[in-house]
Amino acid sequence: MIAKQKAKGFASLATICDCFGLKRDAYYKYTRRAEQRQQVIQIVKKKRKTLPREGVRKLIKSLTHDFEKQQLKVGRDTLFNVLREHKMLTLRKKYSARTTNSHHRFYKYNNIIKDVEVNRPNQVWVSDITYIRTVKGFCYLALITDMYSRKIVGYDLSDSLELKGCVRALNKALYQAKDNKGLIHHSDRGIQYCSNVYTQILKRNKIQSV
Repeated sequence: MIAKQKAKGFASLATICDCFGLKRDAYYKYTRRAEQRQQVIQIVKKKRKTLPREGVRKLIKSLTHDFEKQQLKVGRDTLFNVLREHKMLTLRKKYSARTTNSHHRFYKYNNIIKDVEVNRPNQVWVSDITYIRTVKGFCYLALITDMYSRKIVGYDLSDSLELKGCVRALNKALYQAKDNKGLIHHSDRGIQYCSNVYTQILKRNKIQSV
């Protein structure tokens, strides 16, 4: 029988393991682990038929009984690795913070910088708000950038989109400005930049708003 197997090109498990420098125990362990992972995949697929978007954290809780029933020891890290290897991880929806509210009662100024040739500092300032994601939520960075030099001339970081942050950024920019004669202020016309408080500061400093 052995002679026939060798003639047909068969080799024993021991011979194969020796060729790769492996022990038979390691081979059996690998095979057993592969079988267990397939069991895990089948259990998850069955669950996903009813809840296709369920992530690892919820799966590890809802499938504990199923894993124990199959005598499978599956922790969160193991389940994550198995699903990642088989490209079965659910993609988390990315939430973004909305920083502009242009639907408001305040006057919206016309954009007069479309045809303006910017050739010096403190000719046009651009105001904007960007959000920064943190472990506790979002922080909001109010920026005022000089269009010519690309330098940030005023900024403020706060935990809300309230007007105060934009006002503080503007006041910082005005404090450091040596000459703001003929200065134009450009924004996305959000509620913060069109508010009475903000526009009054611009008017007192003889700054055009667009």
